Amino acid sequence: MRKPAETSVPVASAIAERWSPRAFDETAEITEGQLTALLEAARWAPSFGNTQPARYLAGRRGDAVYPRILATLNSGNQAWAFRASALLIGVTVTTNEKGEVPYTDYGLGLASENLVLQAVELGLIAHQMAGFSADAVRAEFGLPDNATARVAIAVGSPADAAVLAEAWRVERERAPRERLPLSEFAFGDRWGTPAL
Repeated sequence: MRKPAETSVPVASAIAERWSPRAFDETAEITEGQLTALLEAARWAPSFGNTQPARYLAGRRGDAVYPRILATLNSGNQAWAFRASALLIGVTVTTNEKGEVPYTDYGLGLASENLVLQAVELGLIAHQMAGFSADAVRAEFGLPDNATARVAIAVGSPADAAVLAEAWRVERERAPRERLPLSEFAFGDRWGTPAL
């Protein structure tokens, strides 16, 4: 199912096509090459002073890592994410050999957006989630003190929304995409005065 963004001017197709579906094809597989491309896209994201604070835990359906990541998701996300071809956890590393790393969440956000846009380029879908236990990730994967799990990401191939419970189909999957108008998003002379 496609839900391209209705933009005021054309934007890059990967941006227009990116959205966060939950209907994954549970029979589709993600190849090692595809997963590598996702992680390479994330690896080449910009970061403050090239500090590169983003790290990922990654599992493909059928390997030993995948069910361990799935177990850290809350029950609402487990109800649909089990169909994804890959599950990842985005982690920030808050210190390095020079000391404290600034803007780590921003760096992980940039890397994760690169990952998600690369998924679109590969004809895949991705859904980022806050509904997981960072403490469970820390315990399960032995994260060091300077690493914090911040986001879970499901990646795979799209399926018909019929695979989801009715509430998800109606309220989320088939609902129109919405964003604030530019007049409420970008300001010029003063806060509240539209830039465009």
